Amino acid sequence: MTADASPKPKPKPTPEPELAPGPSLLPRPARVFVAGHRGLVGSAVARRLTADGHEVLTRGRDQLDLRDAARTESFLRDVRPDAVVLAAAKVGGIMANSTYPVQFLEDNLRIQLSVIAGAHTADVPRLLFLGSSCIYPKLAEQPIREDSLLTGPLEPTNEAYAIAKIAGITQVNAYRHQYGAAYISAMPTNLYGPGDNFDLATSHVLPALIRRFHEARETGAPEVALWGTGTPRREFLHVDDVAAACALLLDRYDDEGPVNIGCGEDLPISELAGIIKEVTDYQGEIVWDRTKPDGTPRKLLDVSRLTALGFKPSVNLSDGIAKTYEWWLAQH
Repeated sequence: MTADASPKPKPKPTPEPELAPGPSLLPRPARVFVAGHRGLVGSAVARRLTADGHEVLTRGRDQLDLRDAARTESFLRDVRPDAVVLAAAKVGGIMANSTYPVQFLEDNLRIQLSVIAGAHTADVPRLLFLGSSCIYPKLAEQPIREDSLLTGPLEPTNEAYAIAKIAGITQVNAYRHQYGAAYISAMPTNLYGPGDNFDLATSHVLPALIRRFHEARETGAPEVALWGTGTPRREFLHVDDVAAACALLLDRYDDEGPVNIGCGEDLPISELAGIIKEVTDYQGEIVWDRTKPDGTPRKLLDVSRLTALGFKPSVNLSDGIAKTYEWWLAQH
């Protein structure tokens, strides 16, 4: 997307969400295929649905390549789930998105086309597509409402990934309009928690910072140099809270999306770095490399649609970071 001189349409007030009338939209127990069950979000959703008494169906990438439309459709026809949660995606931070835009665009498009179309062909009655808050314009009015979508240029560093996710939202809405499918989409904010990716080349900011500070403490490094100015503000939500929101939406929500998933609060990256420095007990200094990009200056979601459904986060950020750090230490 490119900027032009024409005025951009202003977002309209977000309508109140529509709760599904009567009982749950999922049978008790339901058979739910969680695509991407080994990832951060998918694993948490699988844990939550299992705890709620549902039967969770999974397939690893070695068993089923979700980019393969024919095999994906055949699998869904064979297992006939009551619902699909599409949490599978190629994801990464600024560096990975900037380096591999082709893969971030094409892999995600193929996964979405295969799973959503395959679910429809297999007569799966319920589907939840999970995207990302990066679908919204770089300079969207804060906090970002759902109807800010497509009202301005995207952040260039993750444009390919964002466009793929916007295509997924459009695909979900197309199946709703053309076939009356009870398919919905949700856009989580920045996520963290057990199962996160701590690879410095491909991870998001929070796990990358945990690893950077831990390794600096272990080596006795006098300083940690971080990208940008530290001024961009970000919202973070623990993955268990995301899973709780997904369970709620599957159970009670049936309307056009996307629905934002977040906590409704943000903080500067510099403050986040300070929390992680304390959690990891790093004693050195933080310096900011201003030659590196900041990314979007602020990204806070308007979560009024979700809170109107009764959702409330339960994990405090400092506690969640500490538990995530403990999990990573146990794994590595």
